[in-house]
Amino acid sequence: MKIYIYVAIVACLTMATSCKKGFLDQVPDDRLTLDQTFTTRATAEKFLNNVYSSIPDEFGQRFPGSAQNAGMWTGGSDEGEYLWSFVQTNSMNIGNWDANSDFVNNYWNNFYKSIRSAGFFMANIDKVKQDISPQLITQYKAEARALRAIYYFYLVRLYGPVVLLGENVIPPDAVAANFRLPRNSFDECITYITTELQAASADLPVVPVNDNNYGRISRGIALAFKAQALLLSASPLYNGNTDLASLKNKDGKQLISQSFDANKWRKAADAYKDFLTQFTGTYSLYKEMNSDGTINAYLSCRNVFLNQWNSEVIFARPGASIGPRQYEMCPYHSGYNSESRGSGGLGATQGQVDAYFMANGKSIDDPTSGYVTTGNTNFLAPGSPEPRSTYNQWVNREARFYVNITYNNSIWLDVNNGLITTQLYNTGNSGKKTGGGDYCPTGYVVRKAMGLGNWDENNRPDILYRLANVYLDYAEALNEAEPGNPDIARYVNLIRERAGIPQYGSAGLPLPADQTAMRIAIRKERRVELSFENVRYFDTRRWKIAEQTDNGPMMGLNIAQDLPGFLQVVPFETRVFNKRHYLFPIPSKDVNSDDLMVQNPGW
Repeated sequence: MKIYIYVAIVACLTMATSCKKGFLDQVPDDRLTLDQTFTTRATAEKFLNNVYSSIPDEFGQRFPGSAQNAGMWTGGSDEGEYLWSFVQTNSMNIGNWDANSDFVNNYWNNFYKSIRSAGFFMANIDKVKQDISPQLITQYKAEARALRAIYYFYLVRLYGPVVLLGENVIPPDAVAANFRLPRNSFDECITYITTELQAASADLPVVPVNDNNYGRISRGIALAFKAQALLLSASPLYNGNTDLASLKNKDGKQLISQSFDANKWRKAADAYKDFLTQFTGTYSLYKEMNSDGTINAYLSCRNVFLNQWNSEVIFARPGASIGPRQYEMCPYHSGYNSESRGSGGLGATQGQVDAYFMANGKSIDDPTSGYVTTGNTNFLAPGSPEPRSTYNQWVNREARFYVNITYNNSIWLDVNNGLITTQLYNTGNSGKKTGGGDYCPTGYVVRKAMGLGNWDENNRPDILYRLANVYLDYAEALNEAEPGNPDIARYVNLIRERAGIPQYGSAGLPLPADQTAMRIAIRKERRVELSFENVRYFDTRRWKIAEQTDNGPMMGLNIAQDLPGFLQVVPFETRVFNKRHYLFPIPSKDVNSDDLMVQNPGW
């Protein structure tokens, strides 16, 4: 197993002061402490590790916006639902949040704090004279520069246009007038992010220099974020969105361009194409093969998340909250050993379950798909050691369904202590009545990236971006920039091939007929391939479809009933999403303390 750098939240004195000035609070007053920090390589590296610590720990989503910037993107999208009322996505889903909500403030403060720290590191690392080479100083500066741009990307993805601090370091004792800063336009933010990432990439290694450096920013990570920023900029939310016409600074400066620019899609497509060209041989889709030379779709799609630092991984966070996440994905399993007894508290929606294709590659609403809505079959699911009586809606689905969803009467992954059949109906071993405070809220437990042994596991990285994302991002951008380009179907089909389903253009599955049909196909593929990877939340928002996908009744199984009533599809929640929810509000404290800062529309 490869050894990698831990992203430690270092108890460094340079970060110990309280934030009294909101996101503009600067470096602490203790200049002597800062001088000491940049005296030796070891202490300087601890400071840089602290900059790294804001990389999101997306496995810790029960506590969004915490010190590790865990997201709200699974339970806060139409993919999933958390059981427990304390999880803030449950408040967000019903519209019970505002500019004073903790997570709204935490993301803003955390990312800006690390942006400032990255800039301070770049300004001071040259002071280190012991045990460090000029080449390593250059690399570390590039890492900090890229991290700063990445954190700006995370900010604009949530809040829209933000304040760019540039290269200025505002001292802590500066007069209050220095804190009066307006927001930059969204296009200015994207230009800054992409320019900084491009510049940083030149001084970053293509691959980690040794096993101890897995987790550090590489050239591929920097350029992948550059492409993602351009994709975001080209998307309907920011590309000529007249719904945001009122978002202007107090001097009248328009913060969101009101004119659609088709060239933004071309820039995004070119960035992804350049990435794929430059990193041919560096990254590849993870595949496991059968003895006859064919792809084992189930093992390939499952183990891409379990085989650490494999060839598909571009960006990952070491030291993630694996145990807590797996506790959410491991069902209650009353009466079984503790290593197989969790909560099952992270549920998949019926809409997400229905999104997975049939084994023949067709959507379940295709009348030729073979989808059966009633009855049971003694079915051997991919990856299962033996067949089980299975509700026909879950029979003959594609491999990714069985990788990502634990459904009633399926066999649990951990077989070290015998076979465990998961029962999710009311009085079953993992049902609502049995579990008490721990049960699945939808009748389907999320399984993606679940390990094969004890749920209480540590030290596995959390994959944040992988080559499959690049393929589907590129296909989307190219379809908008140049409909009909053969690369569009090629990269979608590479994903489908690995998933073990027929490719578009094969017998019985024609190529989508036009740009609109291909757009639908790409979006379907994204929803399946990237499910539960913190992508769907942002897709529905940048596409401006969240008012349809994230608003109104959300459906699951009837978990308060035993079989057969359990199989009835019922609403588990009525969600609230309106136009103002496309952007997070700017924290009230910052709007109130800065008379040049304007709030997002509707807040």
